[in-house]
Amino acid sequence: MKRWVIALSVVLAFFILVPSGAMAAMKLVVGQGVEPVALDPADVTDNPSEEVCHHIYEGLIGFDENMNIIPKLATDWSVSEDGKTWTFHLKKGVKFHSGADFNAEAVKKSFDRILAGGLKRSSLYKPVIGEVKVVDDYTVQFVLPESFGPFLHTLCHTAGLIVDPTLIDAKADVRRNPSGTGPFKFKEWAVGDQIKFTAFDGYHGGKAKLDELVFKVVPEDASRTMMLETGELDVAERLSPFDIERLKANKDLVVEIAPSLRVIYIGMNCQKGVTKDVLVRRAFNHAIDKKAICDNILKGMGVPTDTPMSPKTNGYAEVTGYPYDPQKAKELLSQAGWKDTDGDGILEKDGQKLSVNLMTPHGRYLMDYKVTEAVQAYLKEIGVDAKLVTMEWGAYIATLSKPLEENNVDMYLLGWSPSTGDADWALRPLFHSANWSPNDNYSFYKNPKVDELIEAGMRTVDTEKRKEIYKEAQELIVEDAPWITLYWMNNVTGYWNYVKGLKIIPLEMTFAHQAYTER
Repeated sequence: MKRWVIALSVVLAFFILVPSGAMAAMKLVVGQGVEPVALDPADVTDNPSEEVCHHIYEGLIGFDENMNIIPKLATDWSVSEDGKTWTFHLKKGVKFHSGADFNAEAVKKSFDRILAGGLKRSSLYKPVIGEVKVVDDYTVQFVLPESFGPFLHTLCHTAGLIVDPTLIDAKADVRRNPSGTGPFKFKEWAVGDQIKFTAFDGYHGGKAKLDELVFKVVPEDASRTMMLETGELDVAERLSPFDIERLKANKDLVVEIAPSLRVIYIGMNCQKGVTKDVLVRRAFNHAIDKKAICDNILKGMGVPTDTPMSPKTNGYAEVTGYPYDPQKAKELLSQAGWKDTDGDGILEKDGQKLSVNLMTPHGRYLMDYKVTEAVQAYLKEIGVDAKLVTMEWGAYIATLSKPLEENNVDMYLLGWSPSTGDADWALRPLFHSANWSPNDNYSFYKNPKVDELIEAGMRTVDTEKRKEIYKEAQELIVEDAPWITLYWMNNVTGYWNYVKGLKIIPLEMTFAHQAYTER
């Protein structure tokens, strides 16, 4: 009896001394293919960064998993009859991670920072928003110079997430020291390995069920799959199509496949090098068998497309592109003056070999390196010497972001998922001549008529008229061939069945805001 009492006393003492939750801290580890570039929502262009930012910050409104617009930090909103003034009423009692209050002044400060320019997403809002006005502590107005059809969609973009005003006042490096109103608070960043977050105790929506959230960098597809199977990862993004059937056979794993907004393409420099010639760009388009790539490399996880946006994007139009036709490709190159004069299989012109550098990431997109290898092989068949170049994701984007006079990239593989869900943000950043690199128009594409159509699409409120405008724009872009538009992606995510409350949306983002584990 005495021994039993002593044992019970020890157990009771343990429960008294150990804080509640310390015994079974709930942790979730998500495997990403590449490392985020930064954690400043207005100064990033890549999805891994945006995905992480959405756990730290919140916007006035946002998307649910079906791309419906839902309230976040705003409770409701309205627009004036002329479409130029949008009024938002804000949620009260919200705190930033620093303890600062969320209010209308914080909203204004966050957007004024973007409108001042110099951030990678300044071009998203500068042409759209004239002024942000504080009406009272919990009412804010956006005054537009002209009506803007996709304003709510655009406000849902990652760049619209509200940054802690104390960071802005202190001129802090938001990229590495994030603070918002979201459910998770930044803990540490082990560069090249992982980023850790802890649940924000003061979250206005109630403390997250997860105590710790980790985004781990695992570049190799096979490694992500293996780490998922061994339990080192709870969630693995962008699974290899070659592993899907095996993973599905494991009753304890969930493999979720869903359409996304992402289009994968090979961009070509329209102002420099051999790809400056539109005949060469059209020839390269005819040289690539997109269906074979989707069937054999992506195993159906990609769907061939000719236009620069997916069918899930508002404003998509079917446009006739470039069917696989190597003979037509050779004829176009011949018209452009390229001939094989020495019989080595590589075409020449004016003593110059038809050679290009073909850049590719490795692990950012599903089977990206393998796809680029296939493109290299197809180009070789028509007499092109394409030299593959790959590098770490941050350096890759930095290289593409160089201005024209410093930019020597001929061709590059990249993907684009318009985070507004609208054609405006599928076309404006990538094809308007005002957005040449260091903004997102890495192809240095320019067509005054396309510029005009993109601007008309911005200002037009009528849905049907916008569709007509964007259809014409897509037709012209395809004709000019600044891209080899390859395919739009299915989103493939794997996770253990003990993971609950996870949300995967068409923007290729995994949201763990309400996630928890049942082990």
